[in-house]
Formats: sequence, structure tokens, C-alpha cells
Amino acid sequence: MELDLVLRAARVVTPEGETAADVGIRDGLVAAIGQRLEAPRIVELAADEVLLPGLVDTHVHVNEPGRTEWEGFASATRAAAAGGVTTIVDMPLNSIPPTVDVPALRLKREVAAGQCFVDVGFWGGAVPGNLDAIRPLHESGVFGFKCFLVDSGVPEFPPLSLVEVRRVMVELAAYDGLLVVHAEDAATVGRADGRRYRDFLASRPRTAEDRAVASLLDLARETGCRVHVLHLSSADAVPLLAAARADGVRVTVETCPHYLSFEAEEIRDGATQFKCCPPIREHDNREVLWAALRDGVIDLVVSDHSPSTADLKRLDTGDFGAAWGGIASLQVGLPAVWTAARERDFALTDVVRWMSQRPAELAGLRGKGGIAVGNDADLVVFAPDETAVVDAAALRHKNPVTPYDGRTLAGVVRSTWLRGERVDLDAGPRGRLLSRGEPHAR
Repeated sequence: MELDLVLRAARVVTPEGETAADVGIRDGLVAAIGQRLEAPRIVELAADEVLLPGLVDTHVHVNEPGRTEWEGFASATRAAAAGGVTTIVDMPLNSIPPTVDVPALRLKREVAAGQCFVDVGFWGGAVPGNLDAIRPLHESGVFGFKCFLVDSGVPEFPPLSLVEVRRVMVELAAYDGLLVVHAEDAATVGRADGRRYRDFLASRPRTAEDRAVASLLDLARETGCRVHVLHLSSADAVPLLAAARADGVRVTVETCPHYLSFEAEEIRDGATQFKCCPPIREHDNREVLWAALRDGVIDLVVSDHSPSTADLKRLDTGDFGAAWGGIASLQVGLPAVWTAARERDFALTDVVRWMSQRPAELAGLRGKGGIAVGNDADLVVFAPDETAVVDAAALRHKNPVTPYDGRTLAGVVRSTWLRGERVDLDAGPRGRLLSRGEPHAR
């Protein structure tokens, strides 16, 4: 077999586990995995490096067009590549217009074209009044549909009532579409102004998530629709989800690096860089989320990268009520999760499953999520034992605001490869726009 390139490593994480192997690449695909493969070009990894599959982040708010000053396709995908993420799926908000009909999807694809340093897919949105747009969006290649059960924070993307959620589920169940849900109960969520984090946390209690998740599971059980719970932060919802899955409800669950890394007890009053919805909860709650990952109740870990301009975070006043609720973390998700995971005796194979394989499976991204023959040669050279201090100003995010600023993390991405070519962040972008159901290497 003639190969274009071989990456040779003492440690390669494959779907079968970690092994020493050569990974042979031809025409942008993994063509062979074995020993002493030959090619005109051979890249031998250093002794302290591990070859991972490119990460797949299915929860990214790029915000372009309309709020490109918050983040845009060029900056977001540069940050993704710098962090070992080779595929993102863009949320339907906070761009203007949101991706709630085919013209908006077409506009977003036009804007993204030629800007992306990694591969990019798109979610559609489900909002009041767009039920007739759901199937055309599905047929146009979105990977599923996002809805809120509570105020989204932007007026152009209002929440659905449970009656409306049921209608969307019936629609999607007819062609096995996927509904991904921000599950907080609007009647339970309050508002807390001021600098005290404990007041903000109390305004969005665990019961807000638990009630919303319970309602969502009832509707999924009734309609047979596939549902995905976004950014789970409440440990109390874990038993509900485990029981529903045991009953055959088609539900998957994600959490985020910030819920696994931080704890409410350490968040200072006025530290609005930590504000997100649902909120970062207490130490004991965090440890239950880790246990749910170990048990498989939580399937995957994605960033929910939801940046804004620095002024909207209200760092000057520290007012949690006024600050934008979103965590910027796209570039640091891998080291953040690895730092916390290895402290709990997880392996890199676990991290790859949560952050590459399972997100690819959720979205139905063929050819992504693992180093396997026939898959895209999306790869990351990772030094798991090297540490680095996060400098927000040095990240590729458009705005230098993140709660990870100043935090020492284990694991450094030394290079990222997209379809067998090393990503050069200072050269032209090579990322492609993806559609559901299409082969992604062509």
C-alpha cells in the first residue's frame, strides 16, 4: 500500500485502546495502522507525546454573523485547532439571524466558507413559530435541533413551552431527528442581582434542571423522539436519566469542562467570568458528575463555548445579574478535562471517548471520532505530562476572558492535523463545512 505520510508513536489512542503503532495516511484518510509502515514522509513523535484523534466539540457558539465581535468562524476555529479540536458543530444562536430556517442556514454557511481552520457543522434551532421550518432544515443537513425551556438570554431565540416541545418531538420522531435541549424550568429559575455568587447559584437551583429534565424525559418516552440533555450541571438529575435510559428512553447527556473543573465554594464574589447557565455547583455535586461519567450515565464532554465581549461580562462591577452567562473555553477544554480526569484515575482513553468518539456518535459524524482505518486523519499530538499556565490574552479566542486564566493545567497540544495535514494557524484555512449524512473526507 502506498502511503503519503506515517506518524509513528509509542502511544496511540485507538478505539481498541492505547498501543504503540504507526498510523499511515493516504488521501487524507487513515489507511493503515500497524508496525514499521513506510511512506515518503515519516513523522516520529517524541517520547513524551501521545497521538490522539482530533476532538469533536458539538456545543460551540460561534455567533457569526450578527455578533461577530463576540466570536467568529476564523477566531473560533483557530482556537479549536490550537486546542486539539478538529470538528465543531455550531449552535443556532447567538448569531443574527439565528439558524431557525433554511435562509438563515444558507447565510451562515456563506459567511463561514473560506474562514474555517477545522471542519464545521451546524445545528438548527427550534423556536416558537418555526415548526414548518424543521423538516426543510433537517433536509438541508443540520445535525439536529436546539431548543430552550427557559430564556436563552437573546430575544431572537425564545424558549419553547412544553406543549411546543411535544410538537417538535412528534415532528422529529417521524424521521428520527435529534432534539438537543437546554433543560432548566422557567418557573423555578429566578434572578439575583449583585456580586454574591451564592445568590446567583440560589437563583438557578438544581431543582430547575431536575424538573425540566423530568418533563423532557416524559415527552421523549411518549413520542419516541431522540433527545439530548445539554450541559448537565445538577447531580440530582443523574438518577432520573439513568432510570429513563434503563426504561428504553432514547436520551443522551453531556456535561462541560467547567462543571468538572470548578466548584462553587472557590468562586469569589464578583468573579463574573465564572457565570454560566446552568451554574457551576458545589464540590459534592461535581464529584457525582464525575461518577456519572464513570458509570456511563453522562456520555460526553463538550465546551459550551459561549463567549462575549469583555464589557458584557461586567468584570468592572462584578454584577452576576447583569453579566453575560457563558464560559469561553474552546481552546483549553482538553487540558482542563485531562487535568481533572487524571486526578481521579481516568486514562486518556476515557477522555478520548468523552470528547471525540461520543460527540461524533451523537451528531452522526461519519469518519470522525477515532483513529481507525477509513476515518479522516484528524489527529492531535498531545504531551499529557507537560503543564502550562493559561494566559487568557494569549488564547486564540476573540476576547481574552475565561475563568481558566492563571490556572495551571496538565497537557499541551503540540500539533493538530486535519485530514493528514498539519494545521498552520498562520496560513490559509482548510476546514470544510459539513452536512448530516454526508461522508466528510471527500
